[in-house]
Amino acid sequence: MIRASLTAICLALLLLSCACWARPNGSKNKKPKQAVPAIECDVRAGKIILPEFIVKCPAHCKETKQQVYGTGVFASISSICNAAIHSGVITNAGGKVIVRKMAGQNVYKGSNSNGVRSLSLPKWRESFVVSVGKPKKGVMYPFTLDYAPSRPTYVKTSQKEAKAAVTTVLPATTAPEPTTTAAPEPTTTTTTPAPTTTTTTTTIASTTPPPTTTKARAAVHKVRDAGSSHPYFASVAAASSRQSQNGQGKPSQVFRGSAYPNRFSSRANPGLRRPEAGSTIRRQPASPVGSDVSYPAPDSGYTWSEADTPEIPARDHRPDISEYERWYYNFGPYPPRATDSDGNRKVPLDTTHTRVEPVDAWKPEANIYESGFNVRDQDSIPRAPEPASQGDPNCMVDLAFLMDGSWSIGKRRFKIQKDFLAEVAQAINVGVAGPMMGIIQYGDDPVTEMSLRSYSSSRDVKTAIDKIVQKGGLSNVGKALSYINKQYFSDANGNRGGAPNVAVVLVDGWPTDKVEEASRLARESGINIFFVTIEGPDDNEKQNVVEANFVDKAVCRTSGFFSLPVSSWFALRKAVQPLVKRVCDTDRLVCSKTCLNANDIAFVIDGSSSVGTGNFRTVLQFVANVTREFEISDTDTRVGAVQYTYEQRLEFAFGQHNNKADLLNAIKRINYWSGGTSTGAAITYAAEQLFSKSKPNKRKIMIVITDGRSYDDVRAPALAVHRQGVIAYSIGIAWAAQDELEYIATDPDKEHSFFVDEFDSLYKFVPKIIHNICQEFNSQPRN
Repeated sequence: MIRASLTAICLALLLLSCACWARPNGSKNKKPKQAVPAIECDVRAGKIILPEFIVKCPAHCKETKQQVYGTGVFASISSICNAAIHSGVITNAGGKVIVRKMAGQNVYKGSNSNGVRSLSLPKWRESFVVSVGKPKKGVMYPFTLDYAPSRPTYVKTSQKEAKAAVTTVLPATTAPEPTTTAAPEPTTTTTTPAPTTTTTTTTIASTTPPPTTTKARAAVHKVRDAGSSHPYFASVAAASSRQSQNGQGKPSQVFRGSAYPNRFSSRANPGLRRPEAGSTIRRQPASPVGSDVSYPAPDSGYTWSEADTPEIPARDHRPDISEYERWYYNFGPYPPRATDSDGNRKVPLDTTHTRVEPVDAWKPEANIYESGFNVRDQDSIPRAPEPASQGDPNCMVDLAFLMDGSWSIGKRRFKIQKDFLAEVAQAINVGVAGPMMGIIQYGDDPVTEMSLRSYSSSRDVKTAIDKIVQKGGLSNVGKALSYINKQYFSDANGNRGGAPNVAVVLVDGWPTDKVEEASRLARESGINIFFVTIEGPDDNEKQNVVEANFVDKAVCRTSGFFSLPVSSWFALRKAVQPLVKRVCDTDRLVCSKTCLNANDIAFVIDGSSSVGTGNFRTVLQFVANVTREFEISDTDTRVGAVQYTYEQRLEFAFGQHNNKADLLNAIKRINYWSGGTSTGAAITYAAEQLFSKSKPNKRKIMIVITDGRSYDDVRAPALAVHRQGVIAYSIGIAWAAQDELEYIATDPDKEHSFFVDEFDSLYKFVPKIIHNICQEFNSQPRN
């Protein structure tokens, strides 16, 4: 009996032990959970060297305005997250996205979807599409992302060596390569690279394994081991790595991608060829396709091999441009370079970073391979800061050029336009006590190339102009004028206030949108608009113009002073001196005077007994609200006030309070008088005490506020001030006589005479009065 019990206990323990041992083995067969790597909003698909992968986007990427090119199918230089928002795959709250690479397209069409504006782009080498981040059953994507290096160092190889370098498989190391724990190496110091990576191509292509103690790059700049990656091979790599860690002792290859050849495999090439420069100068449709701009995609088949040296970032003159524009800037047919005083071509020195770049890469007689890569060690030499240029004090203007960056202009004409702007900068003598110059490039949308405060000398402006890259798109001049009115001429961008604002629009042919309304608002804000029209529409082309007589509708005045037609792009240089002479003639920049800064305004206020103390304070609040809308100073709008009963009292004269704060306090301190109502005598008094001392270049405006019928005649005094050029407004409250209000008001009565039943409704007429004053000012003949 005891033996049977012991046997049963032993069997139970044995079964329990087997069950415990079976659990770990069973867990090995459990499907691993998909890990989704997170990315930032600015990560572009072309930076990740995987054909298909899954990522997680953060929230609020839409606000970053990272660029997207295309619709549905996107160029690989597009932001992944904003492309996903544009396609409706995720919202602005972020989420998971599956990205699949595909072949490049001949054209990418821009559109506006889900609050993201995508841009158009000509042919690009690689595309991608996005889908909802829910993997299909049984599909696993890489747990980590392999990023392409920002600026790899290249070593020339022969054709045979290139093939050997491509087909050679590096032996596996005994330990997996770290992916996320290594810190990036410093980029501002020159590091001596390992001998096995920088000596010759033969060393790279050899079978000698690299030392395992070499410091790994940061995860965001890892170089692939071989070829591209695929979800299947990533899962194999994960399983292989786990087997190695379980103590089997066998060295295993650490996969970060597949072993099949790269989809952009290297091929033999006799050498780097300079792209064909230029094209014919002729008008083309305003479209990236079929224009006279040729944009060859960078050839991914150049026979280069990558050397795993510490990355030394090259100086980027325009950190906010796209990869496509950066490539075109570096490898296009017009590489920008500065010119020294001897006329020799040289590359501008960088004083902040050590950089590596090919020297004289585009000289036909020079060999890029013999010249090598020079490190700018001169950058470490400190330079003394140069004093700011004072400029020409006789031309103190804030000058903004709107340059045409549309596709229709072409590469050569864009270069001519840049040369023209450089000559203008030299001619006007930019400086802090003279003209300050900025540039906006417009196409589909306007972009600030230089603010007014960016550079304070002509030399610096010319250097910056040389680095401007064409944006492309349509010729949306109206949108550009709205931009300068609302955003560009601001204190943050260097608007000095005391200097006239001048905008010079350079346009090839004609705009592709309407300019009249945007120009009117800009003029009302005090911006003097000039138009330089190159190769304007002829009689046969006028039917294609969006808005007839667009120049006359846009410029400050139609007298011809503000418009400068140029017959051809080759004649543009001849317009430099005439344009400079006009923009510097500040006496003729009449649009600097606006409806808000060019007035003498007299308030004639009824202080009779019928008004009462409380209502009188309401009237003063109305006067203050109107006053707040104007620019107050001795040279801008001036305000005076008269209170009347049977008698009249001058509360303050024009120019007595020359800033808005003092003026508002003076209005607040006016004491209620009380008495009868003699409106006619009060109008005559205002003409004698105020308008007789008005400045000749000021618009004279009188605003009469009364609550009853006058005891004296108002017709003769009103007619007298009308003849003196005074624009009269009448505001009646409660018991005011309608016929008297119409006599006082300037014709037409309905635009200058207002009536309310009670004092508390006065505030409703503030915007109407301001609107009418400005509308009258801007409706004057522009000649």
